[in-house]
Amino acid sequence: MRRVAITGLGIISPLGNSVLDFWSRLSAGESAIGPLRNIDSSQIRFKNGAEVKDFDPSAHFDSAQIGLLDRFAQFALAGARQAVRDAGIEFMPDTGARTAVVTGSCTGGQNSQDEQFVALYKNSRDRVHPFTIPRTMANSGASHISMEFGITGPVYTVSTACSSSNHAIGQAFWMVRNGQTDFAIAGGSESPFSLGLLKAWESLRIVSPDTCRPFSKNRSGLILAEGGAMLMLENMDSAKARGAKIYAEIVGFGMSSDASHIMAPSADGAAAAMRNAIADAGVSADSIGYINAHGTGTPANDPTETRAIHATLGARAKEVPVSSTKSMHGHALGGAGAIEAVATVLTLQNGLLPPTANFTEADPECDLDYVPNESRRQSVEYALSNSFAFGGLNAVLLFRAA
Repeated sequence: MRRVAITGLGIISPLGNSVLDFWSRLSAGESAIGPLRNIDSSQIRFKNGAEVKDFDPSAHFDSAQIGLLDRFAQFALAGARQAVRDAGIEFMPDTGARTAVVTGSCTGGQNSQDEQFVALYKNSRDRVHPFTIPRTMANSGASHISMEFGITGPVYTVSTACSSSNHAIGQAFWMVRNGQTDFAIAGGSESPFSLGLLKAWESLRIVSPDTCRPFSKNRSGLILAEGGAMLMLENMDSAKARGAKIYAEIVGFGMSSDASHIMAPSADGAAAAMRNAIADAGVSADSIGYINAHGTGTPANDPTETRAIHATLGARAKEVPVSSTKSMHGHALGGAGAIEAVATVLTLQNGLLPPTANFTEADPECDLDYVPNESRRQSVEYALSNSFAFGGLNAVLLFRAA
């Protein structure tokens, strides 16, 4: 099996619309959580979110493209452009045939769908926009990336709620490692800020009224976010041969299903996914030096994930730093894993652990080292990035420093 290098990164996020801006604010412990500006929140109990700022579609796409692209797909395509440019790859017909695009999205074109429901049911129009279907389909981002670069290899989208991006990146990694493709663009995106979807989240009563405090005793729920990120994956031999910059290496991917409850997380299922990623890489659990946690800040997730980490790492669990970057960029649902993959890769590259921001009082059920509030200078060789989804679907990536 071949080794798989990460040679390009791209990101559109609440913390910034470039890798440099994102890392600068993430490593500084800055929070992008604040009052919702792009939607009227007067009908919603919670008022805060993590929105992408200063993203002008007309600066990225022509009018014809904008008409076909929901906001989530705009994030996907803009992130892919950054990653490809960063990797320095020019797609020729033979290259495109040996490249995959695998993206993740939980809700797809929710904004476009909501707009047309308003037109149909509230405003009593007798027709909807003719591009409603191509705008709402979850594979829209993947398809537009494929068309942009002439990629004719495997192209598809994974939708497994909050694990979507990790499933997408993991499957793309396996394709490159197994020789099915030489390159892959993988990641995910989400834009959940439409009234209908926000009201649905409101009804679950797991959204924080103020901010996200993962692993803290007084945590009050998750904070919804939007954004997307893409990684350029490449056969390590070809990356070295062309002198490419190598950010890090993907060495393992693990999946599991809780098979227990549609919403309540399982420590057993989460631990199984982590162990599967470690086994897939052929390394020992003792090699893990950092974990980018799923860390939603909900009452159920954080102690469950803590127990899963204990079950995976055993006696070393309390020695391994764990942080939730959702405390800064929020929870981008199907796009979360991609944003956190970029965060984890940059952690390895820079030898700096991002903090769990907003940390206050320790929870006795959450007894690990959560890197509270300030980044920590520490070099790490192997890092896990966890994603656990409603439906009990777990996906974990294992990265190695370059």
